[in-house]
Amino acid sequence: MTLQSLSASVRTAAPPKPTVRRDSTAPPDADGAVKMCAYDLKVWFGKSQALKGISMPIPAGKVTAIIGPSGCGKSTFVRCLNRMHEVVPGTRVEGRVTLDGADIYGRDIDPVRVRARVGMVFQKPNPFPSMSIRDNVLAGLRLGGARPEDPDALAESVLRRVALWDEVRDGLHRSGASLSGGQQQRLCIARALALEPEVLLMDEPCSALDPIATARIEELIHALAGAFTIVIVTHNMQQAARVSHRTAFFLLGELVEHAATDTLFTRPRDQRTEDYITGRFG
Repeated sequence: MTLQSLSASVRTAAPPKPTVRRDSTAPPDADGAVKMCAYDLKVWFGKSQALKGISMPIPAGKVTAIIGPSGCGKSTFVRCLNRMHEVVPGTRVEGRVTLDGADIYGRDIDPVRVRARVGMVFQKPNPFPSMSIRDNVLAGLRLGGARPEDPDALAESVLRRVALWDEVRDGLHRSGASLSGGQQQRLCIARALALEPEVLLMDEPCSALDPIATARIEELIHALAGAFTIVIVTHNMQQAARVSHRTAFFLLGELVEHAATDTLFTRPRDQRTEDYITGRFG
């Protein structure tokens, strides 16, 4: 049985979609079909402005890397793509973010439903330590009130998809926290995939991992691309070059440049981009 057919058994009937404004155009640097798009996105934490009018498309089925020095707004931007920033008190957002043309900040849009469609994997692996490996995979579904028809088959399916099944199949009852760092991160990715998101956000998913575990995550990103739209924040420019189709360079809350990865790294349009990727600052 496939992951899709298993997940179909846990979907609850969706309410009618609200009427929202849809955009037929995207910023001029769009490349192919656009899954998400930011329009003049501005973000404040209290009086401090973190993003200063970001407009950029996120191509469907591709991997988009966000690079830039610390504090430039990379993580803030990614969190705005599924409204995760709203858990931080004092945050204010202006502008729009669309998902399949629909504004996710519309008044009648439920942020919980947005986060189900746009999953998040954080910098530090965060399995639930009191739950088994199996229950960690199913946690998101159960928190949402879904009850899989065959939870064991669903857990196996997503663990296979993240290449973790063979490593944990004989110890599914163990705590998720008993795994190595790289295994924990793949477990967290499996937990996100169990919800069948359309977009997967990864905020520096390899920063706490060793080179071998990092390579496994990068292999997984390659395997998931196409089936999912992926946005990855990374400080590692070599990693961005290895895994992404397009790359965006952020600096001081601004989007300096966004282009095909090969183009940005070999023929950047902006001198600031060239200075950063050649190590002159950052």
